[in-house]
Amino acid sequence: MFAVIKAGGKQYKVAEDQVLKVEGVTGEPGTIVTLGDVIMLGGDKPTLGSPMIAGASVAAEIISHGRGPKVIAFKKRRRKNSRRKRGHRQDFVLIRISEILTEGAKPTKGPKPKPEPKAKPATDEDGETKPKANKKAAKKPAAKVKPAAKGKKK
Repeated sequence: MFAVIKAGGKQYKVAEDQVLKVEGVTGEPGTIVTLGDVIMLGGDKPTLGSPMIAGASVAAEIISHGRGPKVIAFKKRRRKNSRRKRGHRQDFVLIRISEILTEGAKPTKGPKPKPEPKAKPATDEDGETKPKANKKAAKKPAAKVKPAAKGKKK
C-alpha cells in the first residue's frame, strides 16, 4: 500500500519504512508525527481525495534535522560593475514512514529503538576489565630558534 501526501508545500509518494527528506515538519528526533494531508491512497483499490481523503493520515518518526547543500544565487549585470552573490541552505527533516492509517485510526507503532553498541570491553577470567596500556609518544626535539632578522638602516 502507498499514499501520496502533502508536506511542506510538496507532494510525496510514500510507503511503509521509507526514509525521506521533507520540509515543514516540526518535532524532536525520535517522536512520532502524524501527517494528515493525504491526497491519494493506493493499493488494490485506489482512493482519490477531493482534495484530501477524510480520516486518512500517515504516521512518521522523525529521525533527524539537517540542512541541504548550499545553493549559490549569482547575479551579474554586464558592463555595470554590478555583482551580487548570495548563498542559501534549506532546512529539512529526515523522517521514516511507520504506518499508513485509514478511517481515523491512531498510530500503533512507536519509534524504533536505537541499535546497541556491539563492542564490549575486554575482561579477565575474574570478570574485571583490563586497563589499557599507556603508550608514551616519542618526545620530539625542541624546535631550533632562528636568529632575529637584521633590520636595514637608511
